[in-house]
Amino acid sequence: MIKSRICDLLNIKHPILQGGMAWISDAQLAAAVSNAGGLGIIAAGNAPVDLVRAEIRKAKQLTDKPFGVNLMLLSPYAEEIAQLLIEEDVEVVVTGAGNPGKYLKEWKSKGIKVIPVVASSALAVRMERSGADAVIAEGMESGGHVGKITTMSLLPQVVDSVNIPVIGAGGIADGRGLAAAFLLGAEAVQIGTRFLVANECQVHDNYKARIIKARDTDTVITGRSTGHPVRIIKNKLAKEYIRLEKEKASVEEIEELGKGSLYNAAILGEMDRGSIMAGQCAGMIKKKQSSKEIIEEIYSEALELFKKFR
Repeated sequence: MIKSRICDLLNIKHPILQGGMAWISDAQLAAAVSNAGGLGIIAAGNAPVDLVRAEIRKAKQLTDKPFGVNLMLLSPYAEEIAQLLIEEDVEVVVTGAGNPGKYLKEWKSKGIKVIPVVASSALAVRMERSGADAVIAEGMESGGHVGKITTMSLLPQVVDSVNIPVIGAGGIADGRGLAAAFLLGAEAVQIGTRFLVANECQVHDNYKARIIKARDTDTVITGRSTGHPVRIIKNKLAKEYIRLEKEKASVEEIEELGKGSLYNAAILGEMDRGSIMAGQCAGMIKKKQSSKEIIEEIYSEALELFKKFR
């Protein structure tokens, strides 16, 4: 058994968290991951409160295991959803795109486990001082919004900077990644891209097919000039982003190009003009599987590696 403080903290069997991917990580996927022994996470994204509430309640019908909600702090509904999480007795909150400090005290008073995503050791230290239960150190290999440091470099430095458990994320898709993260000091991993092809994931089939088709060089970071860099799979939209940035277009023009693009890809299946967010590990993913198969395969691969080098 691979045990850690994260397994005990979250009351989960396997040290694997499913990433909170906007427009993608819904109740069905989260419940499937939790039922398989990991921690499923519903992504609030920019969704309104009523939609998030409905997903939380649906997940409670689909699983009696712990699950969490990812709150993107830049959401226009962040304040309302922060309260909703208390009202709905959500057990775990993962936060991203900002500092959750203003909510931490109240969440903690209600027994909610709070796990912020961090992209630097300095932010990890700040989150520990604020009362976070753990942090997710996410390297730039990840899909979606990214930082500037690779997982290999970021993870051990975050581990060295805090006493709370650290979860590794970014470019992790199999048992080798899980084993490597543990050797770097992590006590769990967060995985997003591989769960895109889970049978229970409701993302458009075109999106799943593009992940399976991806090669190791097929992702690119866009939007650095706006201060909000995002890793996506190369397509016509990505080329347009790169052109605008080379021409030093305004932030407003670049951000206008991206409006609704993730929805277009994830829900409508638009592969040319949609934002196909995926990590660099997409090239490792070759088939659709159930969430249970994904988790058990990753876990068993890691166990075999640990036995090999014992």
